[in-house]
Amino acid sequence: MNAIIHDRTDYPTNSISEHVYAGLKRDILAGTLQPGTRLIVMDIAGRHQISQAPVREALERLKQEGLITGVPNKGSVVSTITAKEIRDIFVLREIIEGFAVRQAMTTLTEEDYRYLHRLIADMEAAHRQNEMLRILELDMDFHGFFYVRCDNQAILELWNHMRTKVMRFMAFSNRHYTTNVLAEWHQLLVDALRSGDADAAEAAFVEHMHAYKQIELE
Repeated sequence: MNAIIHDRTDYPTNSISEHVYAGLKRDILAGTLQPGTRLIVMDIAGRHQISQAPVREALERLKQEGLITGVPNKGSVVSTITAKEIRDIFVLREIIEGFAVRQAMTTLTEEDYRYLHRLIADMEAAHRQNEMLRILELDMDFHGFFYVRCDNQAILELWNHMRTKVMRFMAFSNRHYTTNVLAEWHQLLVDALRSGDADAAEAAFVEHMHAYKQIELE
């Protein structure tokens, strides 16, 4: 019988919690854990052969991100996301991401462009290896870059608030549509930035969002 893992010096509790968190997040985004699914601390701890403390830490992180929620008499369950929520977010994104791109593009350096190109190359590599969670993270890093660089704290806070819902919807999309053109799409966005034409760049980002806006949730 395997022993329960406690706070060993060669396997710190925060590492265990990170492992559980990453696994649950991956399963939620992949759709393995459907909305409404109960996440029971004791069951998760038993499955991983660990104590309950790191599981609670992992669940708290997921709750803060909005991926799970507390329901009376049920405990932690995978949260739902509606088509209206997605439509509302995309309307908001069109407004604030266009602004963020306009503000950021005038300050972009060659190092910034190298960073964006690295993200695109990593997207392509993640696609080849079918690493769906990695693809999502890279996509969010690409778009989040402009919210950071626009130097507007209020807009950055809006992005941080909606980032997980955007990521979750993208995960749904990527389960039903190929990601083989994702890197190419983002390269077109970089090309638009390189043009120096703020109107063209904003239009390219909005068109990019429209490609996803048409997708319906199950």
